Amino acid sequence: MLSLPASLRSSFKEPFGPVYEDAERLLSESGRPIVAVGDVVTYHLREAGHVPAVALVDGRTEREEVDAEIRDALADPEHRREVANEPGTLSEALLAALADAVADPEPVTIVVDGEEDLATLPAVLVAPEGATVVYGQPGEGMVAVAVTSEAKAEMRSLLAEMDGDVDGALAALGLAE
Repeated sequence: MLSLPASLRSSFKEPFGPVYEDAERLLSESGRPIVAVGDVVTYHLREAGHVPAVALVDGRTEREEVDAEIRDALADPEHRREVANEPGTLSEALLAALADAVADPEPVTIVVDGEEDLATLPAVLVAPEGATVVYGQPGEGMVAVAVTSEAKAEMRSLLAEMDGDVDGALAALGLAE
């Protein structure tokens, strides 16, 4: 549905929020619900005693398989949905599953066959204001994005610059105008 053009890649180099190395500190300073994008982030939040409302995992970190400890800790989520999403894209299946998961009162883990790296954008768009979206910043730590109207506007702007059916993507998220 949407793919990341080369011209937009640099927009993702800088973190969209503060970077934390300590999951407990991140949790104490973050709004709820929490949406986690990535296996390592989800693992650290769970180890700190918090099950994210929504977690998106793909069994990989920095293009490598996660180690056995992380894989085993995330292997049997309470409520699991599986979707396909090619690297560098946002599929309709991923967007629809994300919107459904955010609306679900129970914690949901979306297991992605492919890659979940770009899911931060739609996660901020569908999460309620006051929530936090957490994703990994390679070599630095966990980035906490406070879901505000400003953050939503920034993510919507980035989404609008992607290649593909932006209106269809917004419709899949339940955000059609």
